[in-house]
Formats: sequence, structure tokens, C-alpha cells
Amino acid sequence: MLLSLGLLAAGIVALYAGAELLVAGAGRLALGIGLRAATVGVTVIAFATTAPELFVATIGALDVSTDIGLGAVLGSNIANIGLVLGVSALIKPLRISQIAMRRHVPFMLFATVLLVVLGADGTIGTLEGAIFLLTLGGFTAYLVSSTNVNPAVGGDKTGAGDGITLRAVVLVLGGLMALVLGSRWLVSGGTGLLSALGVSDLVIGLTVLALGTSLPELAASVVGSVRGETEFAIGNVVGSNIYNILAVLGIVALITPIEIASSTLRLEFPALVVFTIVLVAMMGYGGRLTRLDGAVLVGGYVAFLALLVV
Repeated sequence: MLLSLGLLAAGIVALYAGAELLVAGAGRLALGIGLRAATVGVTVIAFATTAPELFVATIGALDVSTDIGLGAVLGSNIANIGLVLGVSALIKPLRISQIAMRRHVPFMLFATVLLVVLGADGTIGTLEGAIFLLTLGGFTAYLVSSTNVNPAVGGDKTGAGDGITLRAVVLVLGGLMALVLGSRWLVSGGTGLLSALGVSDLVIGLTVLALGTSLPELAASVVGSVRGETEFAIGNVVGSNIYNILAVLGIVALITPIEIASSTLRLEFPALVVFTIVLVAMMGYGGRLTRLDGAVLVGGYVAFLALLVV
């Protein structure tokens, strides 16, 4: 029990540190080769912050079961909406930009619906995985082609960059190593601890692993909210939820088919859809998330966790 707790704590810390290093390094590399700053924010950084879910889902699916990977993604997306945005809105109301409402939020809803439709038969296989990744490729291409950049912001160049630096490479490699170790520790510690208590793999993924992999998003969004950068908090969660479904489940499904239990189709899938629709409705009404909205989201997340253990 103590060993599992230690592995769990070490895994969470390593995942958080790895995500931070990977985000910093990926951003430096992308800018170094000439990608625009705004493009980096909605593509490279969004994917980098999803790396913990990708590593945990892949390693969990290979070492334990696909329930671990599916649970981590579903739980992480629900936690991103209910916990991350809920807590951020409680700290400071979050303003929703028109660009986010037009480009990113509708696609988050589309990705959620696509997951439910393709997984309705109880399996996400190679074909579904390929569809997810092709959809992600189309979305990323759309973002790159439609992103408007203000060259004066931060003094970033929009042409050729300053080249790849050793510091950026070291940050990326260090982040990847920390993510690999953290994923293994988190999966081992979380499954060992809850399995001893008789908890199923799916619930383990939905709770401990999902919360652990959502720490980078939680930390980044809370810090952004405290600093008044509320649009960053929104973009962080919306982008992460899109990549969690399309990239993480797409890659895992290509490696091994994901079996979906009937109980998941009855509870977790509807819960994800409800959280997503409620969030979109809140965003569309008044153009911001208020503290009351934040309280509702956090309350809904607590109720969801309660349903898991009933």
C-alpha cells in the first residue's frame, strides 16, 4: 500500500514536471524553426499538454487494459470542464473570445459527439482510430491556415526562426523522459492502490489517473485565471479536450482495439456529452463563465465522482 502511494505521488510529480518541460521545449523548437507564436499556442502547446494522457493511456492499455486508457481520457475531459474550468471561474470570471467560440469550442463539441457515435457499438478499433487522427489532421491544418497573427505581440518573428537550440532539445528530451517514467509510476501506483480496494480498471482511469494527468491543465488554467489571462484558461481546456479524444484515443486504437463496456455507454459517455453541452451553453450565454457557472461545474464534477463510487 505504501509503495503504491509513493509511486502514485512520484508519478503525478513527474507527469507535471515532464509536461512543463515539454511545453517549454516544444514552444522553443517551434518558434526556432519559424512557426508563428499564435500557431504554436493552438497546436504545439495544446498537443504537448495532452502528452500525460497520451503516455498514461498508451502504457495503461498495453500493460493493464484498454479500460485504463479510455477511463483516463473520459475522466480527464470531464475533469477539465468540471474541475479545471470550474475552479478557474471561481477565482475570476472567464471571458470567452469570439475566435474561440467560432473555431475551437464547436470543434470540441464535434469531437465529443464523434467519440460517442463511433463508440456506440462498444468498440473503437483501427478504423475509428484512423478517423480520429485524420479529423485531427484536418483540424490542425485549419488552425494553421486560419490563425491570425500580430507580429508585434511579444516581438515574435513570423518568418524563419533563430534555429534549433540545444536548450530546447534538452527540454523536450527531459520532458519526454519524465513523462515516460511518470506514466509508468502513475499507472502502477494507481492500479495497485485501487485494485487492492477492489476498484475496477475503468474507475481507476476515471478518477486517480484522470486527475493526475489533468494537473498540468489545472495548474496552467488557475495560474492564467489569477493573472487575468482568462482566454488562456479557456483555450487550454478546449484544446486539451480535442486532442485527448482525437490524438490519444486515435493512437491507442491503432495500437490495440478499445473495448467499451455497456456501463460506460450508459454513464460516462452521457456524462461527457452533458458536461460539454452545458459548458458550451454557459459560454454562449453572456460570452463568459461567471463564478456561479464555476460553482455549477465544480458541483457537477463532485456529483459525477459520487456516481462512480455508488
